[in-house]
Amino acid sequence: MNDRLFVGLQHLLPQHALTGLIYRLTRNRTGFIKDFLISAFVRHFKPDMSEAVESNALAYGSFNEFFTRALRPDARPVDPDPAVLVSPVDGTVSQIGMLEGPRVLQAKGLYYSLETLLEGHPEYAARFTGGQFATLYLAPFNYHRIHMPLTGTLRAAWYVPGDLYSVNTTTAASVAGLFARNERVVCIFENGPLSFALVLVGALFVGSMETVWHGPITPRRPRARCDLAPAPAPLGRGVEMGRFNMGSTVILLLPPGAAQWLPAFGAGSAVRMGLALAKLK
Repeated sequence: MNDRLFVGLQHLLPQHALTGLIYRLTRNRTGFIKDFLISAFVRHFKPDMSEAVESNALAYGSFNEFFTRALRPDARPVDPDPAVLVSPVDGTVSQIGMLEGPRVLQAKGLYYSLETLLEGHPEYAARFTGGQFATLYLAPFNYHRIHMPLTGTLRAAWYVPGDLYSVNTTTAASVAGLFARNERVVCIFENGPLSFALVLVGALFVGSMETVWHGPITPRRPRARCDLAPAPAPLGRGVEMGRFNMGSTVILLLPPGAAQWLPAFGAGSAVRMGLALAKLK
């Protein structure tokens, strides 16, 4: 009953207005406000601050600076094997596997289409049809920067407006087409002949998504679909490419025959940035 109520309330809530309020609150630099928010978060979620460059949680200028904190260079070693694709984030595997043609598995019995997810670019939906996907969920206590799973050059990027439902497992199992309904930023990369995509999916209270090329992309006014600039220079595997200001989900897409997911990973598996996730073919 509690799960049904949680999901039902999300249909009624003013998602963007509430998320805008959280956006402002998490950037408030008034000492007692940001200290209260950070202290409450640390007590509840118990993040491992020993990994952070700045380990004193209250030393950050705002809650958002604390939430998107940088880690020590040795905290997330990137697998040295050039024949593997690494996890772009810390988080949990929501779903992973093969695409059923153009369909992506969201949760048991629920699918959405690549064309809907990659709205406005059917040519990329066709490129990834029959390929592979991994949906990676970032909980509030996770590290919230996003890194490159492979070396790649940004060939296309675009913003798709949408809803802001929660992306936790309860909502994913209940809201049809969740990841193709929520606001998102799509980034298409090339590594020689290999294309891959990272889709950054917004969520309730995720007031901002950004990349290293474009800076903050959301919140956006007006909330209208738009193309973003490509980038001429590649980013190396394991290099930061963006971040969530509050937690959400990354969907990694690969074309048919590009790689094989390692058997250790399935729905519910924990992942860490830099950990080998798939073997390239």
